[in-house]
Amino acid sequence: MAERLQVVLARAGVCSRRHAEKLITQGRVKVNGKTISELGTKVNPESDNIRVDNCDISRSEPKVSVVLNKPKGVVTTSSDPQGRPTIVELVKNIKQRLFAVGRLDYQTEGLIILTNDGKLAYLLQHPKHGIAKTYEVKVKATPEPRALARLRSGIVLDGRLTAPAKVKQIATTGKNTWLEITINEGRNRQIRRMCAKIGHPVMKLKRVRYGPVPLGNLKPGSYRTLSRQEIAGLYQYCRKADKNP
Repeated sequence: MAERLQVVLARAGVCSRRHAEKLITQGRVKVNGKTISELGTKVNPESDNIRVDNCDISRSEPKVSVVLNKPKGVVTTSSDPQGRPTIVELVKNIKQRLFAVGRLDYQTEGLIILTNDGKLAYLLQHPKHGIAKTYEVKVKATPEPRALARLRSGIVLDGRLTAPAKVKQIATTGKNTWLEITINEGRNRQIRRMCAKIGHPVMKLKRVRYGPVPLGNLKPGSYRTLSRQEIAGLYQYCRKADKNP
């Protein structure tokens, strides 16, 4: 069945739909050997040969999904014009081409899933599923209870209130405080911006759980393969979200 090219690229886990549109207009996508630059072009993912930057994304290959502990100072892209280290370099011994599910900013550490399973990536990144993401956050000073209540009830970012968050204080270190914050959204630099709004800037940020998948004791820069049970748990998580919009 024919589908829009940018939708096929997003579902294949290549990138987000918005970024796929940029790839197309930049002339970086070929279908059956022909460069496609027009948005809305329809393709058949079952029969058409689709290549991005000369990499075949339509070829059938074993599905691989891993959890990586992204270190600070690494970008969540396959390449970087500034020459900074990328997460792809950390999994370069895996022969399949993997793509990140979502992003962590340059200064943020912790759990990120990489996969070549387009269906899984599509489900996990769809806003309607609202995957819970838990972070350990070191903030400056010690927030008062009313400041934490603001985080829980919602902070206005870009003119829109954030969804309710789960927040608890877990430790104090000198003059600073560690919080555990769980959100179901994925706005740009959301945790950092929320904490800045209450007057307690983030000093360190680490994602420790994504839906039902924990980071565990993975060392920075290390990864492990998701188990069948964990992948099944992610699919089940999305199905539950569909039933409880």
